[in-house]
Amino acid sequence: MPKFVFMPPQDELKREFAARLSDIESELEIVSPETDEDALNELRDAEAAMGWIPPEALKSAEKIEWLHNPDAGPFFGYYYEELCRHSLTITNPRGIYWDHISHHILMFVLALSRGLPWYEDSRRKRIWGKDARKSPYIFLGDATALINGVGGIGHETARLCLELGMKVIGIDPRPEYDLPGVELHTPDELDDQLPKADFVITTVPHTPDTERMFNAKRFKLMKNSAYFINVGRGKVCAIDDLADSIESGEISGCGLDVYETEPLPSDHKLWGLENVLMTPHVAIADAENMADRRFEILLENVRRYLKGEELNNKVDKEKWY
Repeated sequence: MPKFVFMPPQDELKREFAARLSDIESELEIVSPETDEDALNELRDAEAAMGWIPPEALKSAEKIEWLHNPDAGPFFGYYYEELCRHSLTITNPRGIYWDHISHHILMFVLALSRGLPWYEDSRRKRIWGKDARKSPYIFLGDATALINGVGGIGHETARLCLELGMKVIGIDPRPEYDLPGVELHTPDELDDQLPKADFVITTVPHTPDTERMFNAKRFKLMKNSAYFINVGRGKVCAIDDLADSIESGEISGCGLDVYETEPLPSDHKLWGLENVLMTPHVAIADAENMADRRFEILLENVRRYLKGEELNNKVDKEKWY
């Protein structure tokens, strides 16, 4: 009977998944070790696991074939060299956040297009500021959105932007979705497309290729009236460069849910800049159906694994996604 290890630390989600899998799949031995030492012992003859396998544990995992990463964008260091070279298959739950996070993006787009940060500043000061807005009003029916990463989140964001009458430019190295109405380009064409966008929206994971891809050089390529929105991973954007670009007027402002350093230090100048919207990495914080979506992806892959079928949501280990 194949063994599936839920790697420590054990939390409410892992315990729930272990219990549900035990109830559904009788052909799978499920173990949930509480300590790293116990996990190392359990992994010696395990075929599959969920979580993170440290380098020392990977060395002793003689039968491991499949590792499920519970996060589409894992912590920095998850994909270490030995893991990337290993023959095991890694899967993740990408594609489950498409509606929740795209709605968060649209919140930023609508608010920034109409100058809401300026009006909120007046409201806090109890000023009836009809002339509070200092940046141009952007009519979305004539606007262009550049979406860097048109995967699970990006393709739904593209659909919503198109519904608002926007032109959409998509940047993606390996498009997986049908994208009618989207002008599609590869990442090496990003610099040529940035000057066309009123909103630059990035949803991509943190990988060796995307780290700090948005920096001073690229903000200089954007329109002075354009906005930068990041809901993917904070390390994709050089946060000091972004703040400098807004402060100098190179771009008009931003909407952020993720940051290069989290929490963002209280003394960072981005806090005090005008025409900036920030949320503290909460785009899916209250999404009640996320656990079920995560479990369904895991369950389907467990069934596929037991049947010897190809797994869904496979990760390119060298690219980390």
